[in-house]
Amino acid sequence: MEWSFFGSEIYVFLFVVAIVAGFIDSIAGGGGLLTIPALLSAGIPPVQVLATNKLQAVGGSFSASVYFIRRGVVDWRSQRFAIAMTLIGAILGALMVQFLSPDFLRYLLPVLVMIIGLYFLLVPNIGAEDRKQRLGPLAFGCLAGCGIGFYDGVFGPGVGSFFALSYVMLCGYNLAKATAHAKVLNFSSNIGALGFFILGGQVLWLVGFVMLIGQIIGARLGAGLVLSKGQKLIRPMLVTISFLMSIKLLYEHHGETIHSWLAFYF
Repeated sequence: MEWSFFGSEIYVFLFVVAIVAGFIDSIAGGGGLLTIPALLSAGIPPVQVLATNKLQAVGGSFSASVYFIRRGVVDWRSQRFAIAMTLIGAILGALMVQFLSPDFLRYLLPVLVMIIGLYFLLVPNIGAEDRKQRLGPLAFGCLAGCGIGFYDGVFGPGVGSFFALSYVMLCGYNLAKATAHAKVLNFSSNIGALGFFILGGQVLWLVGFVMLIGQIIGARLGAGLVLSKGQKLIRPMLVTISFLMSIKLLYEHHGETIHSWLAFYF
């Protein structure tokens, strides 16, 4: 069912949220922190929220990827194997999520995201410049591309940060270059997961396209700042988004426990 009865103010709200999310996503990832709650607040069922969120996310990751490729920051030909493996991983993840409960990821994810934030916070020179490459294209594609792509198909939050960190740690890229390459792989995983949501008929097309346009605008603005500001912008945003995402995920999945602890001690 398409939720065509929304008033114009809802579409304007979702459009603006998508612009902000696309901007944040292109720099540090984590735009889903905004778009998913916004879609839920509109009264859309959770499954359709996830499906529609993937559609609008494709717009942002595509816009940023095209910008980085045109500026010569990313040579997509050298990333073809990683792109293919990311797509395969996302498809496998979307298939497996039908048979596996992602609950264990919900418990583990806040810790992983917080570790990423702490890593970039406590190691100030990480990603400041290119370093020695630790993995070749084939190994990187199989390990990071397929592995993180699979995670995106199963669950998804924080995938942009995981891709960026993998490029810094495994390929030796500086943070701006890693962020640019991360968007290309993020686009691949979004496409892979979106295909299965479309087949399941869960995508709300009108809502998704309105937000997709907003994502394109926001991502283009953010991508420009990645190249002009580099690590000075990306690092603090990545740290901030990582901690906000961790807090949000912890509250969502452990809210009752947190409330009980607070009530006990205070």
